[in-house]
Amino acid sequence: MRLKITHKTSYRFDEPVLYGLEQLRKTPKNNHQQTVLNWATTVEGGKKEVTFTDHHNNLVELISFDRETREVVVRSEGEVEITDNAGVVGRHVGLAPLWLFERPTTLTKPGTGTRAIIRQVEGDTDIERLHALSGTVAETVTYTVGASDSGWTAEEAIAAGHGVCQDHAHIFIACAREMGFPARYVSGYLMMDDRTEQDATHAWAEVHVNGLGWVGFDVSNAQSPDDRYVRVATGLDYSGAAPVIGSRFGGADEKLDVQIEVAQQ
Repeated sequence: MRLKITHKTSYRFDEPVLYGLEQLRKTPKNNHQQTVLNWATTVEGGKKEVTFTDHHNNLVELISFDRETREVVVRSEGEVEITDNAGVVGRHVGLAPLWLFERPTTLTKPGTGTRAIIRQVEGDTDIERLHALSGTVAETVTYTVGASDSGWTAEEAIAAGHGVCQDHAHIFIACAREMGFPARYVSGYLMMDDRTEQDATHAWAEVHVNGLGWVGFDVSNAQSPDDRYVRVATGLDYSGAAPVIGSRFGGADEKLDVQIEVAQQ
């Protein structure tokens, strides 16, 4: 399937910005199931400083804000060809060693909540257990739009009993690592069946399974990624795969507007 994606992020500031710097991870990855046909990122009110590939094999673009600017617009768009591979991404590549993905992070540190979920998981094979884990996480933490804090840890989301795709991914990752699997966070795009316009990117998890390599699990949608999913960035948790991270001096209050369109070509 060929998907066309447009991702526009606009910042408007009450006062001029003295200085701003951001890392963008918005360019999809190339692999055996996903081919980036064309992709471009443009910046208004700022400029690209450098582009590099990080240790998770993510393409990172570093942009700076123009001095005294009151508005910055970042637009990324392109086309990607995807093959449905039943969620199997395949062998591990990149500079990060596989054992790194067994390490808990602040956002994915296991606790009483994750261990309670693990005790409910059954299955004869690794894949059966991981699918059972996905279902148990979804039953434990209800998907509720807007009912989450972006800084929640896996344990905090479990305690709240509700969350969004980011929370589901963190909980699943925390549990999978506690079960002995390397696991990572994935940010990307998902073509919805009922609309093309969206206000946020999507998130899911991948686990490294012997004999298969990396396999994706979308807890929020109770399935493994198919040809409607576009993989953009991966990391140990959200902080390493976020579409945008950065800081600025000045600007006071900020008004943020995100517009995303994902459509089949």
